[in-house]
Amino acid sequence: MKNSLFIGIAGGSGSGKTTLANRLASHFGDRLSLIRHDDYYKAQSSLTLEERASLNFDHPDAFDTELLIRHLDELRLGHSVDCPVYDYSKHDRSDKVRTVVAAEVIVLEGILIFENPEILRRLDIKIFVDTDADVRIIRRIKRDVRDRGRSLESVIAQYYATVKPMHEAFVEPSKRRADIIVPEGGKNPVALEMITERIISHINRKEKH
Repeated sequence: MKNSLFIGIAGGSGSGKTTLANRLASHFGDRLSLIRHDDYYKAQSSLTLEERASLNFDHPDAFDTELLIRHLDELRLGHSVDCPVYDYSKHDRSDKVRTVVAAEVIVLEGILIFENPEILRRLDIKIFVDTDADVRIIRRIKRDVRDRGRSLESVIAQYYATVKPMHEAFVEPSKRRADIIVPEGGKNPVALEMITERIISHINRKEKH
């Protein structure tokens, strides 16, 4: 759908950006399409599981940015795209794809989406979810152990080896490129209401034309 509203939601791992994105998706249904930056991790099938597990997934080079940009441009033109699907259990892309339609609103969420100038240029609204580091690491531990089959030791080791230093090098500095900074993400009802109203305003303007 041409003239879609492109919204970027960035923030550190465990900040609440996914919760915010999911709540927007639930509210707007098929009028909103959601793209997750994590699904655009580069395919690494040539590596062993151990080698893949040791990769730095928090550096911009870990992502297939060219494919993501190509997909954003296709959606801007009103074309659907087949988005890759990442498998956290094997640290690699799965053999599945997910069709993303060019809805009235496109939400892209991920830790590093504000780091890349070409991605930034394609976003109409940029939202950064800002959450204290101690809260983020606790959420990350709970999520990775419960949902992604990781051990507590591996989550903590990865946090100190790559997550924390990459957050300080890339994610935190990208906050200054945001239009809106939201404390606590999806757990901030006032911010959620304001963003929802902005999206409704965009949809209403499109309907009048």
